[in-house]
Amino acid sequence: MVVHDFLTRSARRWPDKEACITPERRLTYAQFDAEATQFARALVDAGIEKGDRVGVFLENRVEGAIAIFGILRAGGAFVMINPTTKPDKACYILNDCAAKAAVVPMRAKAAIEAIENDVASMRAIFTCGPIPKNASPSGAVPHFDFTTRAAQFPAGPGPVRCIDMDLAAIIYTSGSTGRPKGVIMTHLNVISAATSVSDYLENVPEDIILNVLPLSFDYGLYQLLMTVKIGATLVLERSFAYPYQIVQRIKDEAVTGFPGVPTMYAMLLQMEQLDPAMFDTVRFITNTGAALPVPHIKRLGSLFRNARIYSMYGVTESKRCTYLPPEELERRPASVGRGMPNEEVFVVDDDGNPVAPGEVGELVIRGSNVMQGYWELPEATAEVLRPGRYPWEKVLYTGDLFKTDEEGYLYFVSRKDDIIKSRGEKVSPREVENVICEIPQVQQAAVIGIPDEILGQAVKAFVVLTPGAELNQRDIIGHCTRRLESFMVPKVAEFRDDLPKTSSGKVKHKALGEPDQGKETSCGQ
Repeated sequence: MVVHDFLTRSARRWPDKEACITPERRLTYAQFDAEATQFARALVDAGIEKGDRVGVFLENRVEGAIAIFGILRAGGAFVMINPTTKPDKACYILNDCAAKAAVVPMRAKAAIEAIENDVASMRAIFTCGPIPKNASPSGAVPHFDFTTRAAQFPAGPGPVRCIDMDLAAIIYTSGSTGRPKGVIMTHLNVISAATSVSDYLENVPEDIILNVLPLSFDYGLYQLLMTVKIGATLVLERSFAYPYQIVQRIKDEAVTGFPGVPTMYAMLLQMEQLDPAMFDTVRFITNTGAALPVPHIKRLGSLFRNARIYSMYGVTESKRCTYLPPEELERRPASVGRGMPNEEVFVVDDDGNPVAPGEVGELVIRGSNVMQGYWELPEATAEVLRPGRYPWEKVLYTGDLFKTDEEGYLYFVSRKDDIIKSRGEKVSPREVENVICEIPQVQQAAVIGIPDEILGQAVKAFVVLTPGAELNQRDIIGHCTRRLESFMVPKVAEFRDDLPKTSSGKVKHKALGEPDQGKETSCGQ
């Protein structure tokens, strides 16, 4: 079995059932199946071969869902890129994986121009929306309109045969070096993760799942994959920018499942005059990215009065690894549960030996959902994928510190590295620091995560200016806003005369939270 078999089987069983609903279109499984195959044939015609990578640089829209399954049917691997990613970073990702094609909204002119000029491996760009005259200069990468080009090809069986060992996706995640790392996922990896999660959520074909999380975020991506796997319906929204509109959408579509992150739930709980009856069709909600504040759990239970609340934990390298059964939420609200079906998790010391309950150690994951490695980064791969129980297997050392209670339930302690998790997204301090240091008046910069009830963690910047320079928080924030995704922009800036350092000259990030005489200014996000 391969991932695109999810769509083949659901389309055969429920051809007239709605598979994906967006504000613009309601797509049945039969239509989804046909259009994914047509796009697959368009990719093959453009020169895409088995194993080639194709970037998907779209916000949540029906073309993104069609593109993912079309790429798989063409024998390729999809590479999701957040639509807010700046062109230079998008080009870095596409170059890193030697992508042969990309799917891009027509209005993203800066990204299209950058991809044409800076991605040497690019063979075709499929745009969503009309192509202006003279859009491609002489000798540039050919452009195709996504919908009209695909419609020129027949539907029917997919043009390329794959097996479950083949590459399905590369999911890029921020690393401590500041450069994104490509997480390699085979069809078997994706199927294993999707099967385990949908099993413990007890998903059924009658489910209607509302997803506002970006498809470029693996939590959002798997809402699509799991929905198609079980033959359910996905209500795909662009964002959570208009919460009242989302609440109305839940009621209108009789939504049964609502995945979210703490930021979204905090916003819901702050909304006035919400009638719990609006949410009575919802039978489960899920949370990951950061722990739900304990006071929020009870209030969410009152708002979603018919829903089971699943607290979950995961890393991109394995998609998901733990979940807390809803019936345990009241007894252990701070726990992220135990390993999910068809997976083993355990906590070890620095020598790889299991630790006793209550002792802190590193979380290790064993299962077929664990990635194959980081794309063309053998040393980074060897650091996290280490020999397992049998000679042929590797297990994932997550770099996250946990402890367990006497019954084996897991509790997150901290990360071994400095990665910040804000709004459910991973933020590399190094990447933000590099951007701040582009400002000529900045001599040094350091970034840490600080606790935030809404964001999970907020990004805080510490800045040392060159002698005589004058900058304020607006200068720092304005520059970061132009250069970074919104979730990476610092919420707080603090100006200091110097930064604490080790004897070797490295900045001591953990010491940055200590009181200082510097000037702290909120950036008003």
